[in-house]
Amino acid sequence: MSSVWWRLILFGFRLLYNEFAFTYDVVSYLVSLGAWRCWQRSALKHLDLAAGEPVLELAFGTGNLQLDLHAAGYQVVGCDLSPYMGRIARRKLLQRHLPARLVRGSAYGLPFPAQAFAAVVSTFPTDFIVQPETLTEVYRVLRPDGRFVIVPNGVLTGRGPVEAGVEWLYRITGQRGDGTNIEAFLAGFGFEAHALHERCPRSMTQVIAARKRA
Repeated sequence: MSSVWWRLILFGFRLLYNEFAFTYDVVSYLVSLGAWRCWQRSALKHLDLAAGEPVLELAFGTGNLQLDLHAAGYQVVGCDLSPYMGRIARRKLLQRHLPARLVRGSAYGLPFPAQAFAAVVSTFPTDFIVQPETLTEVYRVLRPDGRFVIVPNGVLTGRGPVEAGVEWLYRITGQRGDGTNIEAFLAGFGFEAHALHERCPRSMTQVIAARKRA
């Protein structure tokens, strides 16, 4: 039964990231009780770059963090495997007269030259983000001492029944950590990493802030 359950969960996520991508912003708002954008933006302070630096966002989704990165003055590029997400993100950027430097591609083989970016950022990625192929590619496209920032999840800190119900949903859909020591794990791929927490209204989010070791 458990294997059937996980196949259903994976199928549901595939639909959310593809054919049902148009529902993603609403779904993310609801499951975070409105904190999703604060969780996303918690990545920004850990980039710690000067304006104009090139930043790659992996799995840019519907493009909300793309807007934030442009507002911060970075030269922003996005890479996502879903054409559905790509169309939504492109529309958001063009509506605001921003350059839509978006490519469809896999993190396992990034279509960029070596040392092309000062930072790579990804918020709420699936488990592709910790696969060896991805980490090898991120290391390759980062400059020496480049930043690698991941926001893997957020946690509701309220004690009410709604928060408890949402946290239960996160657990049964496999969206809570497995206890892996992320600092030690990323060190094996050439990164110096720290797991941090940032506070948001009625919640907090985890941030993995890493640097490429020269």
